Amino acid sequence: MADIVKQILAKPIQLADQVTKAVDEASSFKQECAELKSKTEKLVGLLRQAAHASFDLYERPTRRIIDDTEQVLDKALSLVLKCRANGLMKRVFTIIPAAAFRKMSSQLENSIGDVSWLLRVSASGDDRDDGSLDNRSDAAASLVSLARDNDRYGKLIIEEGGVGPLLKLLKEGKIEGQENAAKAIGLLGKDPESVEHMIHAGVCTVFAKILKEGPMKVQSVMAWAVSELAANYPKCQDLFAQHNIIRLLVSHLAFETIQEHSKYAIASNKAASIHTVVNWLWRIVIMRL
Repeated sequence: MADIVKQILAKPIQLADQVTKAVDEASSFKQECAELKSKTEKLVGLLRQAAHASFDLYERPTRRIIDDTEQVLDKALSLVLKCRANGLMKRVFTIIPAAAFRKMSSQLENSIGDVSWLLRVSASGDDRDDGSLDNRSDAAASLVSLARDNDRYGKLIIEEGGVGPLLKLLKEGKIEGQENAAKAIGLLGKDPESVEHMIHAGVCTVFAKILKEGPMKVQSVMAWAVSELAANYPKCQDLFAQHNIIRLLVSHLAFETIQEHSKYAIASNKAASIHTVVNWLWRIVIMRL
């Protein structure tokens, strides 16, 4: 595994070195090239860190992220090489729009974020060898942090199969682990495609089980997660109703079995409570009557 990852990393590291060398030889757009060099040096530092940690990296996301990074560095090299043109006529006919540098700078920044994400996920993924509930809870907490930081990370978590283990932790974990898993699911459901993926993974069944017999603290987080998914993908409201999720939430409100959390802040410092969530869902029910 370590040898495979090192092979994957060899080409982008080589390209990054070529970019920094080409920048030193640039005769035009020196300021723009200097910015690209700075980001490329940061990126290659992370790539070398990944090469040293290759035994701990997950092969599948590593391949995807490094392939994308390699393409970005290849484009960066092509752009910087245009700035080495010698002679007046070459400089005149080598017109590079400012937008090209801004776009490349943004792509390098994204690659830096992606490789950083890969290193962080691999570092927090030690529970693949020790699948204790505590380790799984810590891993879920790390995913919460990553999903909150950047939408790109959330997409990667979903695409690399992170939903299934979170649902398993919701069903089998300790209270803290269940809370972390519920927070992660709520944060990951930021768009219809992501919510649909969760639905196909069985999120409705798990939600209903937790709301029916789970701990009150977990049910409170779950209520928030339900509101996030429903708000970001209104079509899932029907599925929530079919799985009795809305009825269970309203029942909790009626019998006051879930405690009020007046400042239950999870994402974007938004305050939510079970009463707010259920009232919102109850309006949906009324509208359908």
